[in-house]
Amino acid sequence: MEEVARVYAEALFGVAKETGKLESIHEQLGQFADAVNTNRDLQVFLFSPYFSSAEKRDGIGRMISGGEPELVNFLELLAEKHRMPAIFRIRAAFDELWAEENKRLEVRLTSAVPLDQAVVSRVGAEIERRTGRKVDLSSEVDEGILGGLVLRVGNKVLDASVRSKLERLRKEVAQAA
Repeated sequence: MEEVARVYAEALFGVAKETGKLESIHEQLGQFADAVNTNRDLQVFLFSPYFSSAEKRDGIGRMISGGEPELVNFLELLAEKHRMPAIFRIRAAFDELWAEENKRLEVRLTSAVPLDQAVVSRVGAEIERRTGRKVDLSSEVDEGILGGLVLRVGNKVLDASVRSKLERLRKEVAQAA
């Protein structure tokens, strides 16, 4: 199903880029997916086999009147092909393509205690300098790491936490015994 979502996302991304509507389609796709995610009635309507494709297309046209025509056509196609349940994976794949196009990088900094905002900003600035990308930085506290930091940059993780160091030590001791 991941491959199907990727193919649909790439198709929508290509159309959005070609028509110069990348930003508005990105925003509207996100709003649509969020609305479906939070509204049980919409999920039942869009995902249920009891409603016909024609009913779903009509409903989509009414839900997002004023939306970009390319997005409306895309969503109607998903309904027609019974692919609407993949909307969340399609959105995630589209977001990845959008981030790559706009040279954006998602970074999450986890610490055992709240960090000073100046420290968080310096970490973000250093990652921007080294990667040449604009960083979307979030910071969170997880007392379970005991100390140190865990830095998640895109799909890479730098774990300099006390918990991970203790776990590595435990494994070494277990192998030595």
